[in-house]
Amino acid sequence: MRSLLILALPAVLVAAAGHSPTAKLNGVTYNGLYRQEVEFFWGIQYGQNTGGANRFKPPKLFVPEHGCTVEATSPGPACPQEKGTNSLPLYLGNITEISEDCLLLNVARPNGTTASSKLPVMVYIHGGSFVAASKDEPASQPGGLILQSVEIGRPILHVALNYRLGVFGFAQSDSLKKEGSENAGLRDQRLALEWVHQNIAAFGGDPSKITIHGQSSGGLAMGMQTVAFGGKKPAPFNQIIAQSQVLEGGITGNFTREAMKRVANATNCNTTDVQSPATVKCLRSLSTEDLLQAQSDTYMSGPSANIGDEWLPVVDGDFLPAAPSELLATGRHYNVTTMIGWCEDDAQIFPDPLPSNASAVREFFRDYLPNYTEANLNTLLNLYPVSDFQTSHFPNGTVEVTAQGYRTGRILRDIALTCQPFFFGDALAKSGNDVYYYVTNQTILTPILNYNGIYGYGKVHTSEFAYVFGNLSHYDIYDFPFHPKPEDYALKIRASRSWASYAALGRPSVEGKGTLEGWRKGDNEDENFGVYVLGGPSEGYSGEGGRESSREAVKLQKLQERCGFLNRMDVVRQDGY
Repeated sequence: MRSLLILALPAVLVAAAGHSPTAKLNGVTYNGLYRQEVEFFWGIQYGQNTGGANRFKPPKLFVPEHGCTVEATSPGPACPQEKGTNSLPLYLGNITEISEDCLLLNVARPNGTTASSKLPVMVYIHGGSFVAASKDEPASQPGGLILQSVEIGRPILHVALNYRLGVFGFAQSDSLKKEGSENAGLRDQRLALEWVHQNIAAFGGDPSKITIHGQSSGGLAMGMQTVAFGGKKPAPFNQIIAQSQVLEGGITGNFTREAMKRVANATNCNTTDVQSPATVKCLRSLSTEDLLQAQSDTYMSGPSANIGDEWLPVVDGDFLPAAPSELLATGRHYNVTTMIGWCEDDAQIFPDPLPSNASAVREFFRDYLPNYTEANLNTLLNLYPVSDFQTSHFPNGTVEVTAQGYRTGRILRDIALTCQPFFFGDALAKSGNDVYYYVTNQTILTPILNYNGIYGYGKVHTSEFAYVFGNLSHYDIYDFPFHPKPEDYALKIRASRSWASYAALGRPSVEGKGTLEGWRKGDNEDENFGVYVLGGPSEGYSGEGGRESSREAVKLQKLQERCGFLNRMDVVRQDGY
């Protein structure tokens, strides 16, 4: 999903001198580095250069020369995107180098890991609206998570990967479909996952225990990888964690087709028909810089452009053989243990500006949901009466978020980030898979938001990062206020240990290991869906038999009623997934 604040930060990935870990794979030696009690191998190439004639096409496996030595001590370039900035405070990185030769991954492991260790593997796919960020995003670096996994005696190995973004990774046209070149970014992810499955044992990982996890558009990637090829090809993973997205409206819509047309027009490549081979040939002939500039110049981010999520996966008859909702409803998906969650106020930061009256709210959702019938739009808005929300004033009465503004954020959250996970989780559970739900109800981002003049937005998008990756100090940068409380340090331990436990054992709560307590499987029949409240004063399981304060906190959100409507198949089809 889109974010608001744009600032540049200094790079934070600095290698430490000293210990140099190694790994040997198919006659190739990989030299890594040692940093903060964790061994890293940075910038390992898994796919060939995607530029030139390879632009838009499915990725090709990169095979290093037999007998060579690879110095895996530098992150390497990010995939093409705007350089110099990322979206703060949601993403903290400073992209300084880009290239179409960017299909790289990082491996991180506990100190002393050997090829015989057979550690559970976590593979992270980053978010950023499929237009920004990289495997080297500071907020999702895995060192703290790995150290906590060691503390509970369940050490894990972690992988993070780059994949093509924007028009480079999600270009759509009839010509690209005919040559099998749509969904290139998803195909990059799949190639990386297959590389991990086939090669991670050489680094000390167990290919039979691979958990993939991602947040925002990375969470959407979890959903797309789970339904890839209709579940017919062997899966290179057996568990997923989807954070703040797993499906998205618009996949069966025209957002990306319209963005593609604008790019083609801006480059003067649309001389006959944007769907034609001539247009694709022209776009492939452009420099990286010119194509990226055209994407940046034509990028749209309002509700009529899917809140900035313009570059989306597409039903191509191959990677996605049908609409994701249809694949899930008909059991054409991988059977994987599943954990899905979102943040309490996940979407509050995205509408800009926040609508402040009823007519503005209606106009916002009329634009955001172009295929909704008037009857369904009315039903949706009536499910969220403004009396359920209150206006807040900050500070000294000079700044306010109206009840209608909070109402907008909650409706958007439920549409894009909360109810779709129940649709997804129900399908997986009905196929016999364990499914766990959570909502993050704690954040260290509030002082940073306040510092930037944004008050009262609550537990927004990415609030879980500091906790699940086990490192609050990632946010102690630039001139941001950094004021974590004792309960933040405590949650960091519980959450990261639960993520590690899930990767190792398939369940997030383990008695006596300092994980989140009492987290049981979700229940789509329960009024609260068995959601686990992660952090805050009401932490605990909200399902039947759970903590009373947790049950009451989730009950106030009327999830069964609201998601019951949003997950109706006619509404799902109008939402476009």
